[in-house]
Amino acid sequence: MANIKLFTDSTCDLPDEILKKYDISFVPLYVHFNEDAFKDRVEINTEELYQKVEEYGTLPMTAAPSPGDFYNAFKPYVEEGREILYIGISSLISSTVQNATIAKGDFEDAKIEVVDSFNLSNGEALLLFKAVDLINQGMKLEEIGEALRAMTAKLRTSFVVDTLDYLYKGGRCSAVQHFFSSLLKIRPIIKIEDGKMAVGEKVRGKMEKALDLMIEDIVSKKGNIDSNRIFLPHSMAQDSVEYVKSALEQELDNPEIIVCGTGCVVSSHCGKGTLGMIYMEA
Repeated sequence: MANIKLFTDSTCDLPDEILKKYDISFVPLYVHFNEDAFKDRVEINTEELYQKVEEYGTLPMTAAPSPGDFYNAFKPYVEEGREILYIGISSLISSTVQNATIAKGDFEDAKIEVVDSFNLSNGEALLLFKAVDLINQGMKLEEIGEALRAMTAKLRTSFVVDTLDYLYKGGRCSAVQHFFSSLLKIRPIIKIEDGKMAVGEKVRGKMEKALDLMIEDIVSKKGNIDSNRIFLPHSMAQDSVEYVKSALEQELDNPEIIVCGTGCVVSSHCGKGTLGMIYMEA
């Protein structure tokens, strides 16, 4: 695939077979339980994450790869004379992109393009798919970076969480919000807006009610979804996946629905039972 090597980070949540198919490498973020640190997707998976939550009796912290991690990942390809295109998690959520940029500066003569997705999970994946297309079209590295940055505003990402415990204990909602939401069984829809996590609609009642609201949003965009491609990232929420997938296949014209399990970073902040819907507007 040309002379450009694609990189991302472990929060892209693409399965290994897709990464291998398109020769995409990832740099892992870290998951910390007290003094113990694990590389996401390398030394710990999502099922093991939830086991360790029970074992340690606490939620994990997450951390970005260091500039040194990026330097070591890029170095073999730079020495081969390849150009590097890195697409990473929003700089307003993590310092991952900033650290990749620092590493870029340590290579004096290499051509490295760092793209801030201003998104996470399969929002990064959508940009990676676009990058593959642009590389195959023969576009130059700098032009690809510019084109991808223009696309970030078209990404639409939302998640519905099954429990507020992870968001609350991770400091992403107040104790008062947690108390009343739990009391009223409210399920918030979390959206990525301007590169940051924001609480959208708050749905009272069963999970299906929140899923229906998200399905309605996508159906209302019928005909305006790029490539008719929709990602469904989830954290051990297979029942919700089947519910949404069935509805979208009935409502949309031959959608390309890609189901991905979320890695430890997204799961650490949103918890078991979380389901996302991610697409790009045309």
